[in-house]
Amino acid sequence: MNKHWKSRIEVSTIYLIVLIMFVIIFYPLLWTFGMSLNPGASLFGASMIPEDWSFTHYEWLFFDPNSDYLTWYKNSLMVATANSFFSVLAAALVAYAFSRYKFVGRKNGLYILLIFQMFPVLMGMVALFTLLNFVDMLDSLVGLTLIYIGGSIPIQVWLVKGYFDTISKDMDDAARIDGAGHFRVFFTIMLPLAKPILAVVALFEFMAPFMDFLLPRIVLRSADNFTLALGLFNMVSGQFDNYFTRFAAGAILIAIPIALVYLFLQRYLISGLAQGGTKG
Repeated sequence: MNKHWKSRIEVSTIYLIVLIMFVIIFYPLLWTFGMSLNPGASLFGASMIPEDWSFTHYEWLFFDPNSDYLTWYKNSLMVATANSFFSVLAAALVAYAFSRYKFVGRKNGLYILLIFQMFPVLMGMVALFTLLNFVDMLDSLVGLTLIYIGGSIPIQVWLVKGYFDTISKDMDDAARIDGAGHFRVFFTIMLPLAKPILAVVALFEFMAPFMDFLLPRIVLRSADNFTLALGLFNMVSGQFDNYFTRFAAGAILIAIPIALVYLFLQRYLISGLAQGGTKG
């Protein structure tokens, strides 16, 4: 077999894999969008391409007095924005210390952060539940946000530190010769140069509250504090709650803020992911 045919086979294989992945990803999305346009509420009577399609369920989510969808959306946006901002700030500060300074316990501290990555936050839910109850932050969006921020630090610190390690320390030294302090070096040199990896962290942490169900299920109690995942689950979890088409409509709309943030940060994402893992 000559090189020409071998090259064509490799290219064809790549396109085939991409096509398969495209079908796997977009087929459920098309079904969900089609379900949201079905006028009925039943899952079994719905079709991917409804004959009598309508936006009835979208109208119900936004305008019906019995709908709490806008409240859940607002709660999710608040938690996601706060989690994204403070997770980026905390991870950047901790990663800067581990990347630039030598101190007692630095090596062991990195190992501890690495070990913490192996255990999901849910393993400590009993302790977190007890702690939030003790400080009267149970059923609170603030308490939920604090758990998200704390749980993200071990993972994101390693990612950000790897990027900080690729930035030359000569710039730090030059700035300190000019009289810059630690925080000035951090905010005026390190953060602007680390925009790609910070964009990656910001996107991941913004997505988390929209996708997570288990943590809000344990922490939140009142419907006014529900996030979207928890609120939409209640539409189909009750004995007489069978609103799968409304659930589909609400699930489709979750993608809008995530897509907007992704488009806003897109130019930074590829370089941030590529360079963040170059050094440990």
